[in-house]
Amino acid sequence: MKKFWSNLSLNKKLALIAAILGVIAIFAGNPYGGTTLKVNEKDIALSTVGNSDKIAVTDLADWIIKNKSDFELIDLRSEDKFNEYTIPGARNIPLKQIPSSDLLRNQKIILFSDDNIAAAQGWFILKSKNYKGVYILDGGLEAWKDKVLFPKAPSSGSKEDLAQFEKMKEVAKYFGGEAQTDGTVSEIKQQIKLPTPDVNTQKTTAPTGKKKKREGC
Repeated sequence: MKKFWSNLSLNKKLALIAAILGVIAIFAGNPYGGTTLKVNEKDIALSTVGNSDKIAVTDLADWIIKNKSDFELIDLRSEDKFNEYTIPGARNIPLKQIPSSDLLRNQKIILFSDDNIAAAQGWFILKSKNYKGVYILDGGLEAWKDKVLFPKAPSSGSKEDLAQFEKMKEVAKYFGGEAQTDGTVSEIKQQIKLPTPDVNTQKTTAPTGKKKKREGC
């Protein structure tokens, strides 16, 4: 923990303190009635979690297709939202359960929620507990929908953009989505239902009081 703290810049230290206070407020509620603690969580997420701590949704999609298994994908949303739809292979650990989860410190852990904010909070919690390989899925589930399930046709007609779009069309089909090729993307997306989750590709896990033996500590 001391080494992690000493390696942070002053701005990141201040942001981390603010983030911890925000997390405490989430878990503790509001014991003082009308008094509330306000933290700009979006700014904290953007300023403290660097690009090296983020995983692009397109990279994750490629890893899943190639059956890479050297990471643990964690959905921080509620169990109800998880059961409606999640990214294939994800495990459900709601944010409030992260401090008592059985995640191993030597795992590569990728956190996601609807966007970056809850994932950044989970990142702070695990980093403060000396987890090394913690990442957030950049843009969360919203980015997954926009770039993997329902990719938009490129506005430019360059060969590179068109070739990439053709690739993403196939990726979208693989995950049960559909590429958007006309000018009414937002209207079409509202009509398209998310793919039905495959129970064989989800890991629904409610952390218990027992913890796995942590390795590599």
